[in-house]
Amino acid sequence: MLGWARGFFLIALVTAALLAPAWGAELKTIHSATAKDVMVTLLSESGQWMAGPNSFVIEFVSAKTKQPLDAGKVTLGTSMPMPGMAPMKKSATVRPDKTPGRYLATISFPDVGSRQVTVNWDGPAGKGSAQFPVSVR
Repeated sequence: MLGWARGFFLIALVTAALLAPAWGAELKTIHSATAKDVMVTLLSESGQWMAGPNSFVIEFVSAKTKQPLDAGKVTLGTSMPMPGMAPMKKSATVRPDKTPGRYLATISFPDVGSRQVTVNWDGPAGKGSAQFPVSVR
């Protein structure tokens, strides 16, 4: 019985750590773009993406009212041109946060360089897409 309780506690602790935001500090803007009436902002503690794993927030607000928007299903993909080769593409893992209009995301980059980012959404806020460059440092 005691082994089961320890196992349950360990699983609960690990799950809570994985599901909790990786930041407690003020979030800084990585990049912000507006598409139609939707402002899409990428945020993280450092305000930048780096080579290796990255945790960040995708935030959707009305460009007019600044109110959070439910973007529904959200995807984020990046593309980096490679001379003489196909572009290097990466996709983020994205899931809704408890805060309306916010989505928690992770992505990992093997190296530094400029990426073309595409954020797509389809939900109560409508269907849309925003594209913009972001540097990985």
